[in-house]
Amino acid sequence: MAETIKIAGADGFEFSAYHEPSFTPRKGGVIVIQEIFGLDEYVRADVGRWAKMGYEAIAPSMYDRREPGFLAKHDPDGIKAGVAHAMGTPQDQAMGDIAACAAFLRTRGSKVCIVGYCYGGSLAWLAASRVEGLAAASSYYGSMVQANAAQALKCPAIVHLGRTDHGIPADEVAAAIGEHHPDTPVYIYEGAGHGFNNESPERYNAEAADLARHRTLELFDRA
Repeated sequence: MAETIKIAGADGFEFSAYHEPSFTPRKGGVIVIQEIFGLDEYVRADVGRWAKMGYEAIAPSMYDRREPGFLAKHDPDGIKAGVAHAMGTPQDQAMGDIAACAAFLRTRGSKVCIVGYCYGGSLAWLAASRVEGLAAASSYYGSMVQANAAQALKCPAIVHLGRTDHGIPADEVAAAIGEHHPDTPVYIYEGAGHGFNNESPERYNAEAADLARHRTLELFDRA
């Protein structure tokens, strides 16, 4: 049964997290990192999907220190507010909160993976380098991936990008990752734009979302 819980970060601050146990025999834990819009219905739905696939899932509320319970619509005002919170959240703080979620999941069983979307896609890629003990990372359309392509990875990772994402140059990101991590898969989905996993009508691409989730599940299952 899904619930909102509290987890103490590295600095002692207790942030909220949306948590759901696995529906089937537990294969491991998954940290789900939000887009810029907060823990909205789409993030919660994704937590539920991972729970149904056998993973205890938890989505930390990344902006709680700035605005507890922040939620934004997918409109210009929501984007502006979400970007401001993302830019105002120190990376070290975000990594500390992710590490706290990983520690929580490890107390309940082995193997902790991470998946993130948009802002969360960037954080998932950074966590693959900076957070100890993660088994695998799946990054979806993170705008900070290219600039951090050279970082050493502590766990296997994959990257998902939309071909028609106007804010992220897919081929350039793939080239940057290929230069430093030739064994790290970068999947580019033709006809898919930014946010293709998000089920909002203006962004969702079911074919790309299903294939990316299948690839992510394969990575997590073999981690």
